[in-house]
Amino acid sequence: DGKVVLHQITLIEGWNFKQMMQAVQQNSKISHTLAGQSDEQIMRGIGKSELHPEGQFLPDTYTFSRNITDRELLITAHNALQKSLQSAWEGRVEGLPLKTPYEALTLASIVEKETGVASERPLIAGVFTTRLRKNMKLQTDPTVIYGMGDQFKGNIKRKHLKQDTPYNTYVHRGLTPTPISMPGQAAINAVMHPKEEGYLYFVAKGDGSHYFSKTLKEHNNAVRKYQLGQN
Repeated sequence: DGKVVLHQITLIEGWNFKQMMQAVQQNSKISHTLAGQSDEQIMRGIGKSELHPEGQFLPDTYTFSRNITDRELLITAHNALQKSLQSAWEGRVEGLPLKTPYEALTLASIVEKETGVASERPLIAGVFTTRLRKNMKLQTDPTVIYGMGDQFKGNIKRKHLKQDTPYNTYVHRGLTPTPISMPGQAAINAVMHPKEEGYLYFVAKGDGSHYFSKTLKEHNNAVRKYQLGQN
């Protein structure tokens, strides 16, 4: 009677392109036409050869009928990202230190990797926005980890913060060359509407949330309290 069985795949916020492709290729309900292809070949295959793949697909749950191709799914997810990003860009607050939607996407990918606490995203976006205004280095660990690639073994060390990769924001000022993950809609919105309250630093408190500081002295005290266990 014409009924079609529908299937779903969920692309998770914060995944990088490699993780996303693994999830797509492991889904048995998807017809795989891109297996074994390079990132460049994949992007050429969806008609976007000029784009770096990182961050170009919107994390969401996608519903599809059996035997949709991986190429068709990627096109759908990319178009969803472009629509979402453009809409958010057009509604952004005035005066952001971001020149293009791509720069906003790149910053959103960093915010996405820094916190899973929804209420903190605008504050963290505010810290990075303030740092960009002051021409301060972003100094964010997820960019170091992304730049290390397969060298990262789960523990970031002081020597890694000095390792010169294009993505290391302890070494280089400004944004990374490309996004470092797939930012969700909330992270994109946070970057377009950051809460700039004078904070320049934040440190993880160990419960998933962060302590925000306006001065280096306050930040160092917070690091001792929350990271080193000193009162």
